[in-house]
Order: sequence, then C-alpha cells, then structure tokens
Amino acid sequence: MMLPTLRIAVVAFSLAAASCGHAAQPISARFAADPSPHYFQTGSDGRFYVYATDDASNSGKYWDSTSWRVYTSKDLQSWSDAGIPLSVTVFKWARPDAKAWAPEAAYRNGKYYFYAPVGGDKIGVAVSSRPDGGFTDARGDALVDKARDANAGDEPIDPAVFVDKDGQAYMYFGTRVPKVVKLAPDMVHLAGAIQNVVVQGWPESDPKKRYGEAPFLHEHNGVYYFTFSTGWPGQIVYATGGSPLGPFTYRGVVIDYLKISTNHQAILEHDGEAYVFYHDQLLPGGGSMRRSITYAPLKYGPGGTIGQVQLEPAQVGRPGQ
Repeated sequence: MMLPTLRIAVVAFSLAAASCGHAAQPISARFAADPSPHYFQTGSDGRFYVYATDDASNSGKYWDSTSWRVYTSKDLQSWSDAGIPLSVTVFKWARPDAKAWAPEAAYRNGKYYFYAPVGGDKIGVAVSSRPDGGFTDARGDALVDKARDANAGDEPIDPAVFVDKDGQAYMYFGTRVPKVVKLAPDMVHLAGAIQNVVVQGWPESDPKKRYGEAPFLHEHNGVYYFTFSTGWPGQIVYATGGSPLGPFTYRGVVIDYLKISTNHQAILEHDGEAYVFYHDQLLPGGGSMRRSITYAPLKYGPGGTIGQVQLEPAQVGRPGQ
C-alpha cells in the first residue's frame, strides 16, 4: 500500500565541480540505511526505487530489523515511502527473527528479483512481478549459505548484482574478503564457484585501507568500478579493472569517514548523470543504529578517476569524533 508522499526537501545538487561542498539531506523522515537504488520502467511509468534496511524498526541497540523498506520518486526530489516490500518471513527456511540487512534488487526476464541477506549467514532471493512488493521465495532455500557453500566467507551479506553487456550477471557480497559469483540466466541459481575479488595497489602509507564490506560494481565508458567500505568505521573507496571479475587496482576515496560506525554505498547512472547513494547520521535522534539515506552527484575525471564527494564540514567526521 502506497503511503502519502513525503515532501522531503532534497538539495539541488551542483554538478559544476567535484570540489563543491555537498549538503546531505535525507530522502525520508524515516530512519533507513544501506541503499540499493534503481530506475525501473513499469509500463508508461518510470520511477526511481531505493530498497533499504529499515533502521526505524530495529531495537536502537543493534541492526536487528526483520523487514526491508522501499522508497520511490519520479524526479529524485520528492520521495514516497512505499512501505515494506517483504520481510524475512517470506523465507520459510529462515528464522522469523533473523536480521534483515543490506538488500539488493534487479530486473530481468520481466521480473523483479530481491536479494536478501538473512541472519548474517545466508542470502535469499525473492521474485515479484512488481518492483514495490508481492515478493515470494524464488527457490525454497538460500541462494548462498555459509554452512553449505565453499568459500562463502565469514558473513555472506551485502549482495550487489551487476549484469554485464554480454548478459552475464554477477553477484558480489561478503565482509573482510570480497566475494563474487556468476548467476545463472534465471537469476536464482549460482553458475559456478564463489571466487575472491582481488584488489591490488593499496597505499602503503595507510595499512587500514583494506576491504571491509559493501561491495558494489558498475561500469562506465568501458571501465569497471569496484567500490566498497574499508571497515567499521570506513571510507568508501574505489578500484578499477577491465573485467567484472577483476583484478582491480585501488584508485582513491569516494566518501570519507562519517560520524557513524558504517559506510555503505551504491551508484546509479540515469540519463547521463551519475549519483552515489549512501547513509549518514542526518535526522534528529540519528546515529550508528539510526541512519538516513541520502545521495550526491558522482563526477568522473580523466583517466577513469572518480572525484571525491566533498561533504560540508558539519557532515564530515573522523572516527572517534
């Protein structure tokens, strides 16, 4: 059920220069995190959809919500809270109190697929004919299961799906060691072994710049960009490569440390513009367990570089501040 439109004033971003300060504004008055942004065309209606972890329904002491949230917009300015697209109870094989963490969505074969990290040790996949709900379990068991699948890693969480120009789909996930696996054409089965993602060229001057979580891949002008968080707290950094499977070479920072314990991003390109969605401490009462989703323009530079998002001083914080 569509709730009344929330007229949240989203800043009119300046695309003139990457050095301009970005004043972050939340897309919703409800706490939410871990954005998965998409533009989906349903008939004659095209909308932006942001799938999210629902921080408003957690305990406030941990990320223990059991359902996800989705927000929609026609123009990236006015956003509507479209409610709960699904909860962990869709997956009968999962505990009903299992944690619902950073989600992902994809469109293929005329259907919408929702990739759901459940309980910290499994990733489920649900399917629907609509992008805003009606999702049902697509398999009857987990797509990735730490207890079942070789090389699933410490925590198979934070799924991110990328479909290359040749039609091959890939899913990235994991903490501490990034993972990638090919998806079958039906989008609900794996098509090969789970592999480690290799990132080379880390700056020796900062040994803390290592992969932590939130893997995401996108392609721009033939370059594959692998972005991720370096830890808890972490920066959002990027690496580039010539293939979805890497190896990738570290290039630099996209978003610096925030005043919260996590940093999680996703990149959306639409009509020639690029945006990086992320979460921060933005609403009254917010914090590491009560985050808010926002976005900023993403600017590319020469040689395949990405300009760092320059946050206004009020939004920038080093760990411990």
